[in-house]
Amino acid sequence: MTTMTAATTATAGAREAVPAGTAAGAVSGAAFSDVDETLIHMKSMFRFLAFHLRRRGEPPATYERLADGLRAAARRGEPREQVNRRYYRLLAGEPVGLLERSGRSWFAHEQAQPGGPYVPEVARELRAHRAAGRSVVLLSGSFFACLQPVAEDIGADHALGSRPVVRRGLLTGEVLVPMIGAAKGRAVELSAALRGFDLAACSGYGDHSSDLPLLGAVGRPVAVGDDPELAAHARRHGWRRLASGGRA
Repeated sequence: MTTMTAATTATAGAREAVPAGTAAGAVSGAAFSDVDETLIHMKSMFRFLAFHLRRRGEPPATYERLADGLRAAARRGEPREQVNRRYYRLLAGEPVGLLERSGRSWFAHEQAQPGGPYVPEVARELRAHRAAGRSVVLLSGSFFACLQPVAEDIGADHALGSRPVVRRGLLTGEVLVPMIGAAKGRAVELSAALRGFDLAACSGYGDHSSDLPLLGAVGRPVAVGDDPELAAHARRHGWRRLASGGRA
């Protein structure tokens, strides 16, 4: 599988109030949201990798070694897009079906933890968008194994993530386009053009300065958490803010 699939059923029983600035019955827009540390309070790729390796019988030291390599690359100043590509090289040779099953088990495990996986304020607003009849689109540098169960649970219409290259049902370790930075902004604009959304009526949620292209593409951006660069930008431009962000 090389694309993120749609989860078309809204979360049952959603009764939250529509977010401020969203008129009841207005469905010309959509809500676009980052996932890691915006909608969920964790870095899904790291948490999934740890879970998947444990499930495969690997010792904890295997995850620590691989994760330390990714963190070291980030500390050296490698662009997020390159660190993203490094991650998927770790999954070379993994079967798509196995990753999908592992992803569902991983998310069920996260849901069973105290407090659950979500940043409550963002989850509440996305469910309210769905209750108002607006489409919800998730965008993330993560991939199908992590995004599919989140999208289905929150009631998202689409989840657009980094697209690992697949040959004969196995990941090659390469990625077509990491869904990070400018790629998120382009994805928002393309989604709006294809589905007829009015970008001025669209909402966007992000927690990091790399989400600025996403947030800048919509008329109702919401900065989540306390990333200094994003918070400063939000103050300068009068964007709405949600204080609760992800936990490291």
